[in-house]
Amino acid sequence: MADSNITKRALSSALRDLMEEMPFEKITVAEICAKCDMNRKSFYYHFKDKYDLINWIFDTEFISFIQMLSASEHSEDRFKAIYEICSYFDKNRSFYRKAFKIKGQNSFSEHFREWCQLLLKQRLTYLIGEDEANDFAVDFFADACLGSIERWIMDKNPMSPEEFTARIKSLILNGTKALYKELNPTEPQTSI
Repeated sequence: MADSNITKRALSSALRDLMEEMPFEKITVAEICAKCDMNRKSFYYHFKDKYDLINWIFDTEFISFIQMLSASEHSEDRFKAIYEICSYFDKNRSFYRKAFKIKGQNSFSEHFREWCQLLLKQRLTYLIGEDEANDFAVDFFADACLGSIERWIMDKNPMSPEEFTARIKSLILNGTKALYKELNPTEPQTSI
């Protein structure tokens, strides 16, 4: 297993380096292999294609954030986890800016969307119940997550992870309060 991870990391490092030099769509598996002195057979032993490799990079780096987010029980911990995720994307902005440009089948955007759906299905089931956490609800919130993260990553003058997270937090908290107030006008107003 250790040798497998060494090989995968060498291939991922080669892909990252090549993405600094040229657009993803122009990078070939042969170039990735040449960059790290491996043969194509080694590449295909570990990955289906270069799209699989880019998704593996995200998966291996992102898994610790997912565990942190899943383990947090308090809203402040969840917002801290969201901040950590945003900091990760900000630190790796150049790579993900290029990854989000990949469109079509096996694209990074679709892969990221699947992660969002998985997390949101779990969270929405907890918050509103399994019946309400249906495909429509999960897709609605996954589209919002994907769209806002992608737009922030692609922005030429992006706000800091601190500001981005603060705006998300404010929107969620203030939006929830306003919506509750609007839907329950006869109830005495209490702090949520």
